[in-house]
Amino acid sequence: MRASEFVETHFRLIFLWSAASLVVITAIAGAFLGPMVLWPWVIFGPLVMLGIADLTQKKQAIRRNYPVLGHMRYFLELIRPEIYQYFIESDKEGVPFDREHRSLIYQRAKSVRDTTPFGTKLDVYAPGYEWVNHSLQARHVDASNMRITIGGPDCKQPYSCSLLNISAMSFGSLSMNAILALSRGAKLGGFAHNTGEGGLSPYHIEGGGDLIWQIGTGYFSCREENGNFSPKLFAEKAAIPNVKMIEIKLSQGAKPGHGGILPAAKVTPEIAEIRGVPMGKDVLSPPIHSTFSTPIGLLEFVKQLRELSGGKPIGFKLCVGKRREFLAICKAMVKTGITPDFITVDGGEGGTGAAPLEFSNHIGAPLVEGLIFVHNALVGYSLRNRIRILASGKASSGFGMLKRLCIGADVVMCARAMMMSIGCIQALKCNSNHCPVGVATQEKHLMAGLDPTDKANRVASYHKHTIHSLAEMIGAVGLDSAQQLRPWHLMHRISANETKHYGELYHFLRDGALLSENLPDDYARACTSATAESFGHSGIGGRD
Repeated sequence: MRASEFVETHFRLIFLWSAASLVVITAIAGAFLGPMVLWPWVIFGPLVMLGIADLTQKKQAIRRNYPVLGHMRYFLELIRPEIYQYFIESDKEGVPFDREHRSLIYQRAKSVRDTTPFGTKLDVYAPGYEWVNHSLQARHVDASNMRITIGGPDCKQPYSCSLLNISAMSFGSLSMNAILALSRGAKLGGFAHNTGEGGLSPYHIEGGGDLIWQIGTGYFSCREENGNFSPKLFAEKAAIPNVKMIEIKLSQGAKPGHGGILPAAKVTPEIAEIRGVPMGKDVLSPPIHSTFSTPIGLLEFVKQLRELSGGKPIGFKLCVGKRREFLAICKAMVKTGITPDFITVDGGEGGTGAAPLEFSNHIGAPLVEGLIFVHNALVGYSLRNRIRILASGKASSGFGMLKRLCIGADVVMCARAMMMSIGCIQALKCNSNHCPVGVATQEKHLMAGLDPTDKANRVASYHKHTIHSLAEMIGAVGLDSAQQLRPWHLMHRISANETKHYGELYHFLRDGALLSENLPDDYARACTSATAESFGHSGIGGRD
């Protein structure tokens, strides 16, 4: 261990060791000089007791990993927003969620009151403000019915899926205890947990929650020694009862076209064995799959996985890039008759523990545009009734879910808020292996601060309260179910005196519109240049 790492690892205990040392020294001095020198016990004795209490409690990872010193964070929270907000939110670009969203997540995870006094703190006349109009005939919507069945006509084991689930986060990126907490929380709450492309770990399975097994370009957990896909290993793992759906990862919003990254510092012997990779090197997934290279090849791979898994729902995940490439996949579906059971759309604003800054900031379509486009493309080719759409990207509240359901999603996937429910404080050390709360680290002394049993309850609580919020909002709009939500329910302020609903902001296609000879103008060139046999360009110029 380098000197800097030693200091960082042990600095967390400095207050406790210092106080304990002073107590011991004064005790020894008192034995020789009399009781008058024992006055430091009045100060440092309670600090030692506080530190011991911090180390033995399991509710707060910060206190457990940073005894005594960790109380500073809670002191700053107590006197927020002035001081806490100054320290935590001074760099707006480095903070994924604002203070209000963070507070909402923590409150719901801890099952404490999440109401707020004095009305909204948002500027309702500022451009970009969004809302839904309520109805004078509000309905009661049962939150326990916030589910939808995923499984097309070729699926033999359809899955009843919650409208809110845990998005892809790999073991390796997250700690053993974090994975256990998420999986156990999913089991408690009756929702699904996406494994991320890092493969099926024992902790995903041990947690007992429903799993969406994600298979990326590295084929981790179903990989031959040369890195190619192994049908035999896949069939063995797909038969595990926890595995309810399988997702082929084509691209990720935070770094589309780049492939996954697991820094060498996080690669333990256990992770290397699970993934089938060597120790001591960064684990870099290829940017593209080796099993297929054409739209038809992708769908044949979908069909193969469906057969190998015994008919479980198979889908793929992507961040929308070149429009003609996705339209080529749609043309391949029409030509072959093979369709996935679901498609996960990831927004370019999606998060990750490690990605090049330029990729995170400037590559990939944002979720709203990507989601509407995928929905339109499936509708336009008369495929939408066979395929569910899962939306992933910064949803953290009932309204965040409502928005995505209005504009084309069937299900919402959530990663960031789920991490915060198990204690993530957005320290932005995910890629350093020094996460202070034990969420995104493989350091045993740090992950020990995260108690999986306690945090599993918080994951389930956050899910429960957010789903309840969604149900109440759907009822307030005057609807009976999430499936009745439409683009015109969602309002967007253009300026102080102009508003439009999303049906006016975006062009939503009618069923079969892309199968006719008279293609919509904004899709014509991309459709014409797309071909089922290739992801490449057909030769027609124009926007793709």
